[in-house]
Amino acid sequence: MQGPSDRAPADLAQLQATMHAIEIACSSIQMHVNPAAAEATILSLCQSPQPYQACQFILENSQVANARFQAAAAIRDAAIREWALLTPDDKRSLISFCLCFVMQHASSPEGYVQSKVSSVAAQLIKRGWLDFAAAEKEAFLYEVKQAVVGIHGVDVQFVGINFLESLVSEFSPSTSTAMGLPREFHEQCIISLELEYLKTFYCWAQDAAASVTSGIIESHSAVPEVKVCTAALRLMLQILNWDFRYNKNMAKGAKPSMDVFNNGVPHDIGSPKRSDCILVQPGPSWRDVLVLGGHIGWLLGVYGALRQKFSCEGYWLDCPVAVSARKLIVQFCSLTGTIFPSADMQEHHLIQLLSGIIPWINPPDAVSQAIECGKSESEMLDGCRALLSMATVTTPTVFDRLLRSISPFGTVTLLSTLMCEVIKVLMANNTEEETWSWIARDIILDTWTALLIPNSIHENARLPSEGINAAANLFALIVEAELRAASASAFNDDEDSQYLQASISAMDERLSSYALIARAAVDVAIPLLTGLFTERFARLNQRQHEGKGIADPTETLEELYSLLLITGHVLADEGQGETPSVPMAIQTHFVDIIETDKHPVVVLSSTIIRFAEQSLNQEMRMSVFSPRLMEAVIWFLARWSCTYLMVPEELREENCDSGYDHESWLQSQHSRKALLGFFGQYNQGKPVLDVIVRIAMMTLISYPGEKDLQLEYKICGKMLKYVDILIPANTVILTRYDTNDSALTCYQLLHALVRRKNVCTHLVALDSWRELANAFANGRTLFSLHSAHQVTSGMRDPEASNQYVRDLMSHMTAYLVEMSNKNDIKKFSQQPDIILSVSCLLERLRGAARALEPRTQVAIYEMGFSVMNSLLVLLEVYKHEFAVVYLLLKFVVDWVDVEIIYLEAKETAIVVDFCKHLLQLYSSHNIGKISISLSSSLLSEAKTEMYKDLRALLQLISNLCSKDMVDFSSDSIEAQGTSISQVVYFGLHIVTPLISLELLKYPKLCHDYFSLLSHMLEVYPEMVAQLNNEALAQILGTLDFGLRHQDTEIVSMCLKVLKALASYHYKDTSIGKIGLGSHASGFKDSDGRFQEGILSRFLRSLLQLLLFEDYSTDLVGIAADALLPLILCEQSVYQIFSVLHSGFPKEIAGKPEITPVKARAEFYIIERLGQELADSQANPTLKSRLVNALQSLTSSNQLSSTLDRPNHQKFRKNLHSFLIEVRGFLRTM
Repeated sequence: MQGPSDRAPADLAQLQATMHAIEIACSSIQMHVNPAAAEATILSLCQSPQPYQACQFILENSQVANARFQAAAAIRDAAIREWALLTPDDKRSLISFCLCFVMQHASSPEGYVQSKVSSVAAQLIKRGWLDFAAAEKEAFLYEVKQAVVGIHGVDVQFVGINFLESLVSEFSPSTSTAMGLPREFHEQCIISLELEYLKTFYCWAQDAAASVTSGIIESHSAVPEVKVCTAALRLMLQILNWDFRYNKNMAKGAKPSMDVFNNGVPHDIGSPKRSDCILVQPGPSWRDVLVLGGHIGWLLGVYGALRQKFSCEGYWLDCPVAVSARKLIVQFCSLTGTIFPSADMQEHHLIQLLSGIIPWINPPDAVSQAIECGKSESEMLDGCRALLSMATVTTPTVFDRLLRSISPFGTVTLLSTLMCEVIKVLMANNTEEETWSWIARDIILDTWTALLIPNSIHENARLPSEGINAAANLFALIVEAELRAASASAFNDDEDSQYLQASISAMDERLSSYALIARAAVDVAIPLLTGLFTERFARLNQRQHEGKGIADPTETLEELYSLLLITGHVLADEGQGETPSVPMAIQTHFVDIIETDKHPVVVLSSTIIRFAEQSLNQEMRMSVFSPRLMEAVIWFLARWSCTYLMVPEELREENCDSGYDHESWLQSQHSRKALLGFFGQYNQGKPVLDVIVRIAMMTLISYPGEKDLQLEYKICGKMLKYVDILIPANTVILTRYDTNDSALTCYQLLHALVRRKNVCTHLVALDSWRELANAFANGRTLFSLHSAHQVTSGMRDPEASNQYVRDLMSHMTAYLVEMSNKNDIKKFSQQPDIILSVSCLLERLRGAARALEPRTQVAIYEMGFSVMNSLLVLLEVYKHEFAVVYLLLKFVVDWVDVEIIYLEAKETAIVVDFCKHLLQLYSSHNIGKISISLSSSLLSEAKTEMYKDLRALLQLISNLCSKDMVDFSSDSIEAQGTSISQVVYFGLHIVTPLISLELLKYPKLCHDYFSLLSHMLEVYPEMVAQLNNEALAQILGTLDFGLRHQDTEIVSMCLKVLKALASYHYKDTSIGKIGLGSHASGFKDSDGRFQEGILSRFLRSLLQLLLFEDYSTDLVGIAADALLPLILCEQSVYQIFSVLHSGFPKEIAGKPEITPVKARAEFYIIERLGQELADSQANPTLKSRLVNALQSLTSSNQLSSTLDRPNHQKFRKNLHSFLIEVRGFLRTM
């Protein structure tokens, strides 16, 4: 092969013809004239071997900017593809050409072409970064430095800075371009750039900006130096945004993280933040540049001077240089870590920054008024972002102290005043459009969140006294604004569901931040909320009792709705799967309260509970408790009861020391015990629990359907499915009682009540709960079974628990059995009300199964056993009712899932036999078969229904597999002649023919199928030999599909299958057994044609994928694990290899000790290359490199023919090196 520097000069006419063709293609695309042919022409240039001369000719001579752009792209694609074939001179020549081109055309108006060529140069430098010697890198970068410092003029200076920006971007993990190389390559490049060059680049950019700022400040008109300054500031910002992970001066023995592609998460990952704040932690080696050299003063001085000069020009605040300067200043506010040798130095750094930022945001009223009068808000918003950054890297005390050193008040007071002003603007405008005040509010709320959520459990996030007063005033204004907004929305009839859902989500984030502010001034906030709620409660009582007062209560109801949401967030945190504790701010306050019933939190909670109890009065409920208000009541009770209701003694006494002194901790413990004791089991806990259960019962019965309920149900279900002691809420769909209130009752409130065993113990003793359980047990069209069963956790006697479930379920199972035994079932079963009734019962059975606990296992098994025959009858009767079939299958899936590990051998045999009959029946009726005669809409619907059924059947088979993994039974299932592996492969025989490649395009079905296949073939590979040819062909076809899937997880599972099969066959045949039998050696199909063995087939397929196709480099490791046993399994390679080995040097081919591993690998690569490889033998360099790479693949690192873990690791390293060496030039042949 000839590279750019040693190939013969191309014919000028040919170069001009190529350029002309590309120019026509680019023009055709722009004019939409035969775009397919035009794209093919451009693609042919990118894919042609060694197109460098043609591309350089186009770049230097074409008058069409798009053609030059495509030529640059072609250079990049070809060079990356052919990198291993290029000589060192070729590589340097390409990079030098690109750099010279951008420098020589620095004044070109086609900036996007310049950027593309600059980007190509950056990518080629990165590709050769580990190959180039230090002197070679310095040679490239010296030319760049000359440009950046301004020796060649302003235009070249601008281009040089842009190139550095492209280079840093290519080395950053989040913005790097894919090159088809292993992750380790990128990691080494990142480490090298960060430790050796990144600081240098920053200094160059700093010098470039400093060299032009004086001219900008002194000029009275637009000057070209502005774009240089902007580019330099932008590059400095980009470098500060770098994820610094390596530090020359790190502590001795410290170990840096190597996973540069997984960014660290901030400490407040669980906080409701909406604004990004990237911490800058470059380490001590950057101290001289960023902290000690006067750089901050220079930056603030430049911005201040320009700000003053253009103070009368409103547009200036949004011009690029101003925006870049402010962003850099804001980023400096996030500077933290070991770059500061002491906290005092960091504090001084932040004070210096704050002194320059203060004019952007202070005084808040004047700034706000100016924005409302037309001034740009960008500077004010950047000032808010700066405060957020400062709050993120400091404690509340330090944050407040920053401003106090230069003003009579603290930073927290300024933050509060700023927030108050923003809220006033929001109240005045009262618009639903997102304005600057919305953005400012969110940023400032995030600042409060950063301040008030401690960085660690040992850090105290309390505010100083002045800050507490400021927070109290702010919270009062927040509540006033929220109540005013609620009142104003009382008669808003906008029912755009998407908008409402987005608003609810955003409101929840906002309320979480409001709660933090309230807790910072909890002594004021709790009484404030109590007073506001009491006053509005009194209004409603007055209207109810006197029939007068307020004519329309709608506004008051909306205000109560808002108060309930605010109060719920202030008093309690969301559990997120865990039992939440009382917020620390509440625990450590109100310590001087002697009478428990006078505790402000008790008073507020009792007031709301009394208000909620009013809903039990029918007259009050009809006139006051709208569905929307009831939704807020149920939500509050669910959230509150998780934290305060009947908390066990051990949780009350847990250590809550989080940075407080011992005396404060003792006081908080007393206050906490008193607070929780009031709602404990020996005080008001039982009466409150009874009230809540009666409210739940009333809600389920009294609020029939509203239209958006199912969406609410799904949201609740997703939230609750992570609570390990509950039934996932998405197991049951509400049918008749489908209001938001019912959804919240079933999926939040009842779950909150049954999540603790001590509460369940009292629940079962309540008359109200017995009424609820009886309603579940005796009603045929009532609500879903759900938490009614979960209460068994409060029963200590297993037999009592089982009897409770039997009583609860007996009416339901008896109804199904009775109906299925009727002779005329086919006649009446298709009636809509019967279908609805069956669906409801199946849903309830499924809910009961999902709620299984070890103590109720017997009763749940009996429940499923009693309806086995009925389910088979229903599957026959409703074979054309997709919805019923799916519900039936899902019940069986869930029931088998929870029961299988507990069943004894006899019971297991019964369940397995039932599942086999179910699978046979489904298959025999061809349920879900898709007809090509259907219309497109019906065809799509049929595919969706079949996808759901097949996914359920796959889950059923997977659940049966779990018996071999976990088994709590006392005897072996083999005693009954049951083999899980045979059952699983029986299921596979039935299900696999129903799964088409078209259905595998459904992501969830595809994942479940390959997950099952991977598990089955890894655990039971010996069963493959028992598959018939048709079933095997279906599996092999899906494996071929999976190997080329775009989802890397699917590909990974397929590779694990290949590894399992090949490893089993190799190990089995090594000890004289048949392994995979004829499936491995090949077989004749029904037409008498010989079919290649599966291992040989997939060895060829895998090598094709690795060498010639596109894939994620993350898969190379698992591909190596599959490739090694595949190579070892092929014994027929020797004879074919002996015919082809003459193409290799005699000193390699003639050696008798060539290992079988190397021989097999070489053969398959040679076979794929065919005549191209033979033709290339004229090039001794290519031949030598290929032979050396093959030899290294199969012999480096002392590779052996075993399949142990060390040998797999060695082969992984060998394959990585092999692909880097040969993949590029093999794909060009």
